[in-house]
Amino acid sequence: MKNNLLLLPLLGWAALAASCTANSNEKTAVMEPKLVPVTQLTHMDTVIYKEYIADIQSQRNVELRSRLTGFLHKIYVDEGAHVRKGQVLFSLMDDEYKADFAQAQALLNSAQAEVKKVELEMERTKKLVDKNIVSQSEYELLRVQLRAAQAKVKEAEAVLNQNRTKLANTQIRAPFDGRIDRILLKEGSLLEEGSLITSISDLAHVNVYFDISEPEYLAIVTDPTINKAARFKKEVQLILANGQLYPHTGQAEIVESEFEASTGSISLRAKFPNPEGILKHGATGRIGVPTQTGNLVMVHQKSVVEIQDKAYVYTLYGDTVRMTPFKNGQRVGHYYIVENGLPKDAKIVYEGVKSLRDGMIVKPKLVNN
Repeated sequence: MKNNLLLLPLLGWAALAASCTANSNEKTAVMEPKLVPVTQLTHMDTVIYKEYIADIQSQRNVELRSRLTGFLHKIYVDEGAHVRKGQVLFSLMDDEYKADFAQAQALLNSAQAEVKKVELEMERTKKLVDKNIVSQSEYELLRVQLRAAQAKVKEAEAVLNQNRTKLANTQIRAPFDGRIDRILLKEGSLLEEGSLITSISDLAHVNVYFDISEPEYLAIVTDPTINKAARFKKEVQLILANGQLYPHTGQAEIVESEFEASTGSISLRAKFPNPEGILKHGATGRIGVPTQTGNLVMVHQKSVVEIQDKAYVYTLYGDTVRMTPFKNGQRVGHYYIVENGLPKDAKIVYEGVKSLRDGMIVKPKLVNN
């Protein structure tokens, strides 16, 4: 019992000593400056592109429609097939058109025979007139009959040509080299005159259209590096819908002569080669127009705090960080262009900025971004 009584004071002193030691450690931890990575602004010699929404169209895109009424007899190509100019793609049942053509040919032959008959009669009558056997009026009457017969020949030729054209139109051919779109009808379908069968696109080259504002237009036409004699052509790049850069560059040029009244914009056209057939008619993307080049000052996005559309970084002054506003420009990859507000030799906190506060004392560690 005496031993237990002796242990109580000793335990109390031990607990007090442990408590003091813990408080001392907590104070030391609180006063220890936060270790933060610090870096300098990045300088890049690069080209900056401004992007515009783009509309991709093939240079030639034509709807293939029936010129006749009839049944679709045969489909010779598959959807998506590449075809050559003049290649037969579809055919209509042509029995009636062949019969009409044969009838027109027969009418022409009959009209030509009538002309020959009148000519022979004129030769015979001319001899009789020369011998004063018949009067001159009979010969003149035959001349009138000849003109009427010749007119019938021309009429028959016109009907024959019309039927020849109709017969030829029973075969629908490719107007140029291109790729077939989805075929909307099947064999045996009844076609009316003007019925849409499919469309064909020439995708060897494509036109990409995009709109710019009037100030941007003026910046282009006053740029001394642009060849004004060549319709203000400028080399541009195309960003596909999946964000990938198209492997070929294009030439943009101004194709419209007036601004759109409702938007205040004007359209430009960029021509791109399409050897791999990646680009399709009606696709979308973004056109990148080079707007700025040179040695640009940039800051990594990890260093930036955005508050109410304003950008800030924590700059280092000795061992203290200050929340510093700056004007940021276009974003390029993981970086923002620094337009003004930060000296070129500024040291800034690289990451972990959300845990900092203005005027905080830190322990900087220089890193490369």
